[in-house]
Amino acid sequence: MKNIISTDKAPAAIGPYSQAVEVNGMVFTSGVIPVNPPTGEIPKGIEAQARQAIGNLITLLGEAGVTPENVIKTTVFIKNMDDFAKINAIYSEFFTKDCPARSCVEVARLPKDVLIEIEAIGIK
Repeated sequence: MKNIISTDKAPAAIGPYSQAVEVNGMVFTSGVIPVNPPTGEIPKGIEAQARQAIGNLITLLGEAGVTPENVIKTTVFIKNMDDFAKINAIYSEFFTKDCPARSCVEVARLPKDVLIEIEAIGIK
């Protein structure tokens, strides 16, 4: 049985999908972008966007009962692979112990023309 996870503390879905879904103690998030949930604003620059997107992801996972230590896989989509080191530094602020497996891919375009999007799989 699946449980839909929804919170106004993370960016709302901008299409026909759920923010996250829990199945048998595993939580699968949709891609999370760097939108400030209360204001709808997108910060400028890759560092600010990375911090906002990853923070939004951690908040969404927390609403589902998942801590950063219980994230088992992330996928990071970035606009420019030259930003990898900057993103990695910010990523390491959130995932400090028993880091998840991760993929990072450069993409041509992301929703709202943001510079980063991130998704995760976690366990409760």
